[in-house]
Amino acid sequence: MGFKKTVAVIVISAAPMAYGQDAKDWEGEAELGVLITSGNTEETNVNGRLGVVHEVVDWRNIAQFSSNYSEAEDETTAEKYRGSLETNYKFDESQYWFLRGAYENDRFSGYDFESSATTGYGNRVWQRGEDSFLDLSAGVGYRYNKLEVVNSDGEDVEKEAIARLAVLFDYELSDNALFHQKLSTEIGLDENNVISESETAIKANIVGNLSMKAAYRVKHLSDAPAGKDSTDTETAITLLYGF
Repeated sequence: MGFKKTVAVIVISAAPMAYGQDAKDWEGEAELGVLITSGNTEETNVNGRLGVVHEVVDWRNIAQFSSNYSEAEDETTAEKYRGSLETNYKFDESQYWFLRGAYENDRFSGYDFESSATTGYGNRVWQRGEDSFLDLSAGVGYRYNKLEVVNSDGEDVEKEAIARLAVLFDYELSDNALFHQKLSTEIGLDENNVISESETAIKANIVGNLSMKAAYRVKHLSDAPAGKDSTDTETAITLLYGF
């Protein structure tokens, strides 16, 4: 319920900015390909993702949704859904305030779902052209995760205040290739559970709006649910359509 309220706040705050804006203020990409996972799932499956960015003078709004699924002999062997919404209010060309909500449902993670809401300060400390930049951000918020089973403390939820640190680095290698690095860590201020994620990717244009992307993602929990691996990895080879 807390996550749904957070998403509602973000959507409501972002919606007025969309009206009256030209289509050029929007851009996005749809992605589909093969995903190889290790950790709590050891599978090769299909990966899909949709990302949309809306940017005007004072605001930047970012939505990301992804899923992967596989089955063997009529049995589900991998199933994950992720989504995040973020809005940035830009104080000037580099500094901004962010409000972010995230949700993940991974059937084999030991959680029914994981959710968080954070807010804080960000700074685009370096930029060259439109496609090369470095963003640093820091903030605080709240985590609410629902466990599949009751833990050793007799609880079936994890809820605590968190601090969030994040880095986003994009670098244009050439007119047709882009390097992408994203790092984030969310530190529990009560139970001290630290959730860290990394995504490293290279995208190369094939023709027109069609590109190929190779990505490697890692997610690490300092205190994973009982019986679950603390580290999950994903290696993806996908086709990407920009619009």
